[in-house]
Amino acid sequence: MSIRRLPEHLVNRIAAGEVVERPASALKELVENSIDAGATRIAIALSGGGIDLLEVSDDGCGMDPESMQLALQRHATSKLPDDAIEAVTTLGFRGEALPSIASVARLRMESRVRGADGWSRIIDNGAVVEEGPAALPPGTRITVTDLFARVPARRKFLRSARSEYAACVDVVKRLAMARPDIGFTLEHEGRRALHVQPGEDRPARVAALTDRGLADNSVAVDYERHGVRLGGVAGLPTFNRGIADHQYLFVNGRPVKDRLLIGAVRGAYQDLLARDRHPILALFIDLPGEEVDVNVHPAKTEVRFRDPGGIRGLIVGGLRHALDAAGHRSAQRPSAAALGNWQAESPLLSGEELGLGNTARTGPAPFTRFGQRPEGERSYQHSVWDSHQAYTPAPQARAEVAVAPAPEAARFPLGVARGQVAATYIVAEAEDGLVLVDQHAAHERLVLERMRRAVADGGVARQTLLLPEVVELDEPACDRLESRSGELAEMGLDLERFGPRAVLVRATPAMLGQGDIQGLVTDLADELAAFDEALLLKEKLDHVAATMACHGSVRAGRILSVAEMNALLREMEVTPHSGQCNHGRPTWVKLGHADIEKLFGRK
Repeated sequence: MSIRRLPEHLVNRIAAGEVVERPASALKELVENSIDAGATRIAIALSGGGIDLLEVSDDGCGMDPESMQLALQRHATSKLPDDAIEAVTTLGFRGEALPSIASVARLRMESRVRGADGWSRIIDNGAVVEEGPAALPPGTRITVTDLFARVPARRKFLRSARSEYAACVDVVKRLAMARPDIGFTLEHEGRRALHVQPGEDRPARVAALTDRGLADNSVAVDYERHGVRLGGVAGLPTFNRGIADHQYLFVNGRPVKDRLLIGAVRGAYQDLLARDRHPILALFIDLPGEEVDVNVHPAKTEVRFRDPGGIRGLIVGGLRHALDAAGHRSAQRPSAAALGNWQAESPLLSGEELGLGNTARTGPAPFTRFGQRPEGERSYQHSVWDSHQAYTPAPQARAEVAVAPAPEAARFPLGVARGQVAATYIVAEAEDGLVLVDQHAAHERLVLERMRRAVADGGVARQTLLLPEVVELDEPACDRLESRSGELAEMGLDLERFGPRAVLVRATPAMLGQGDIQGLVTDLADELAAFDEALLLKEKLDHVAATMACHGSVRAGRILSVAEMNALLREMEVTPHSGQCNHGRPTWVKLGHADIEKLFGRK
């Protein structure tokens, strides 16, 4: 086959394949053009997730008819005044976005320069079909309809309208964070989904677009090394999420997704977070243009640094410096009313209550949610963890007055409880050594295994809330939860849509109690965001059930009674996989008698 020059329309479609992957890609290019045009307000309207309609209006400098004609030609740009591409300061500079979008959709461009009349051009899949005067305020308005309508091979690879809409929202959020001096409005199907005012400070803009609680649970980052500055907002380690999708990184004002930067963030939080938790942050790196190459990807989402090691060190050092300065700060504590729902362990029992008098109680004490005792109840004598597996009643082994002599530890593989260290670790004595148990990690595994059995047996028992709780999330997260509400109901979580940006929780799994409903639903939404929409939720049951189990587990820092500690040990002995938590960490370790003797030089 002989070599031939490709026709212009085919060249444009090939370029569109690199620049316009989905509606969010086209939206990114158009909004970047508005930012580069000096706009102070940008309005975006979508329909069908951006597939049917995508419109961007701004109050920027506008274009005259001649410039509009030139802008629709390939490799034509006003953003490179000379050949120094390494010194580019604008977001877009390739000059391919508009002709690429126009080659695979119907594009209407309307623009007006201040002091002149407006003009309009309509391009239908690469061909100019109409042009003439247009009435609009100073600025530019671009409308894209029927994206990929004549390229069915591309259109069939688009995801659902909800997924495409979520990608568009993410693009607008990132660009809005990068430019707090610009106001952004996003409407979908005629309903406003996002609105931020121009002139906000950076922390307020980031909090408004991520999580309202970030403003009170973050530290400011301001660090400089060798002429490179790192700024932004970093969430406290205790204010975290279940996936890493809430990390926003910018280089010279350009939103990027770079493995080097993400790895540096992970390294900075390495020993401050569990492996399955991720911080919320927005970091801005400013450095000379010659130190970074922004022209390594057609969509300009990746960059290459001249000194990658130095940039990684800057991020790790800057984040560490900011987090160290936070001292003992932790995520905002719950209100006094919320703390009132918890009840501390009762003091030591009197002799009469322990059976030394005629009024000793011999029956088991009832249990309410999260270990609360009913009015007047003071002690526990039986297991407080409900299990399908049978085990012997919990023995008494703490160094305190007991009703009966403590049983021999040889009867139990994990021994009998002798006490609790740091309100986190159970100390038990076994026949062949000393056992330390992480109470939260162990109970997390037990709750997960119970939930698995309940789902296999036909469904998890639910506990109806006296007052349904409203949980506010962003719209895509609510869409994901709503689409999986039936499957979540099988796990005992009954929720329904409550407006565009909230869900109403009516019931929770009975085995979890009420607990932190806000955190549970937020983490579930994050888990669903990490799944491929083509997969059934049941195929990812372990991830969702593990998230529920984590929120329903006994927390580190809670004082346990002897009965509670021994009941936990007994259930571990009859539960599969109880040797490790849901995240792969060990739930217990043993120090053998020989090891203890070595510590004291006896061997």
